Amino acid sequence: MQEMVVYGVSFDMVGKQPIVLLKTVLTNRFLPIWIGHPEAAAILARLQDSETPRPMTHDLLATALSEMDAEVVKISVVDMKDSTFFAKITIQRGGSEVELDARPSDAIALALRAKAPIFAADDVIEQSAIQMEDESGAAAANADPEQLVEDFKQFLEDVQPDEFGSDD
Repeated sequence: MQEMVVYGVSFDMVGKQPIVLLKTVLTNRFLPIWIGHPEAAAILARLQDSETPRPMTHDLLATALSEMDAEVVKISVVDMKDSTFFAKITIQRGGSEVELDARPSDAIALALRAKAPIFAADDVIEQSAIQMEDESGAAAANADPEQLVEDFKQFLEDVQPDEFGSDD
C-alpha cells in the first residue's frame, strides 16, 4: 500500500466525466479515477473548504461516526476489476476495527471530512497510475502544480475511461 493525497478533481475533455486525481506521497505517480458528478461536488466542497447549508451525505456519515465515538482510520483503494475501482473504509471503535466496502469516490469524500489517510494498493498503482514527467523525461518532482494539471488535461484529451477504470 502507498499513501496517496487528493491532487484535485478534473473533467475528461471528451465525455465531461469528473475524475478525481490521487497522487502518491513519495513519487510522482497519479491515479485517475472516473467518478460521478455528485461525488465530484462532495470532494470539491471539502477541498475548497465550502460549507453547505445542510449536511451532505458524507458530512452526515462523518458526524454519525464521531457521535458514536468511532473514527475513520483510513481508506484504501484496494482493487480494480473490469475497469471498476474498489475501496475499503476502515473504521475503529472501542478498540476494534471494521472494513466497509465502498466506492472510491465516497471513501475519498469521507476521508477528507474525517482527515483520514488515503492509500492505494501497489498493484492498483502499477496497473492504473500515470507517471508525470517534465520535458527532459525526468519525473516532475518539483514541477509547477498548474503545469502538471495542464499536462494531465492534455493527457485526458486522448485517454479513454476504460483504459484506467471507473468508480461506477
